[in-house]
Amino acid sequence: MTTASLGLGTYRVRPSMLTEAVTRAAADPATAWVDTAPNYLNGQAQLLLAPVLARLSIPVSTKVGFLTEQVVKDALSDGALTIDDAERGHCLSAPYVHWQCARNRTELGRDHLDIVFVHNPERSEGAPYEALRDAFTALEAEAAAGTLTAYGVATWDGFDTGTLSIPALNQLAVEAAGTRRHHLRAVQLPVSLVTATTFAQALDGTGPIAQAADLGWQVYASAPLFGGELPHLATRELTALLRPELTVPQACLLAAASSPGVTRILLSASTPAHWAEAQETLRSPAIPVPTLRKVLDVLASD
Repeated sequence: MTTASLGLGTYRVRPSMLTEAVTRAAADPATAWVDTAPNYLNGQAQLLLAPVLARLSIPVSTKVGFLTEQVVKDALSDGALTIDDAERGHCLSAPYVHWQCARNRTELGRDHLDIVFVHNPERSEGAPYEALRDAFTALEAEAAAGTLTAYGVATWDGFDTGTLSIPALNQLAVEAAGTRRHHLRAVQLPVSLVTATTFAQALDGTGPIAQAADLGWQVYASAPLFGGELPHLATRELTALLRPELTVPQACLLAAASSPGVTRILLSASTPAHWAEAQETLRSPAIPVPTLRKVLDVLASD
């Protein structure tokens, strides 16, 4: 059993450290990845990434959904957004998805996107699946035009609340593409010792992580250290159950990376020391499922 690959998440990386962080992430071509979104870093993430991406061939995933003030202004001007959607701050309509994909390419300085995640569809007005139908149709058209390789769904609590399910997403993609050979190939969701519902299900071979893995999709684990809070919440006794020789942050990170079905861990690490520590951690053997189950049982009983 192996651990998930490491990827750079840019949600919490300090802007002044972004170029160095991407350069470190690109150093290992076998696992290099950057995940971003047009609303990260006060709407500046993609523009800040463009110069370093121009000299590195690292794959990038980005998103559509959330609106920044500048996006609202420009999309309204271009007729890609309605006033109602602008007021809600979130949109997955087909015209907007096409518009945002084009803007993502421009801001990132690339004519092709590796993965575009539909960002938190549970925030959509009305029925999320209706909004997703529009988004998937637009993204399938983008894939057919050769402007993206694949798309996915990034959610915070959509699976936990039952708002989303892998079988329903898969069926929606089949309908949008008109074939089972669609381009929905990834999900992104929080996986940690705190956000443990889907984690625990994966240990039993059930739930969205296992279902996505069964379909051959990539599973991106976000917030593995729960926004940096988990190392302060976990006890030394708890992490000793996981892997005694590791530090608390290392043990927590390795736990998430050991979840069956998870293919990539997204970590916002600004400093060289934190990135090197994470790389070293994920070279360790995966924590066995019985051990992970025991630790989650202990947490559930507290």
